[in-house]
Amino acid sequence: MYCRCGCVELACQVFDRMTERSLVSWNSIIVGLAVNGHAVDALQYFELMQNEGFQPDAVTFTGVLTACSHAGLVEKGLKYFKAMKRVHRITPRIEHYGCIVDLYSRAGRLED
Repeated sequence: MYCRCGCVELACQVFDRMTERSLVSWNSIIVGLAVNGHAVDALQYFELMQNEGFQPDAVTFTGVLTACSHAGLVEKGLKYFKAMKRVHRITPRIEHYGCIVDLYSRAGRLED
């Protein structure tokens, strides 16, 4: 909710104080950071989420790919996209492909 109104710092504070987290709360912070231009933070939370034993889902990867797109991290985004399919066995949805198009487009590599 805080990320929706641009209060990213407050959102992180609330999340960090949570005693019990769920996949929904992880996805909320990752996507919220990604869409507000805090790609590095979003990717750090993604790594932390996995370190704490949570398995990413399709929503998680939408946030991760959005973060990579907004930060111009083409190779990293492609790495995550491949891992989504191969490691996590998640079938890409239209929004994932849209993120990949956006990733290439923002990097001026649409022809790739």
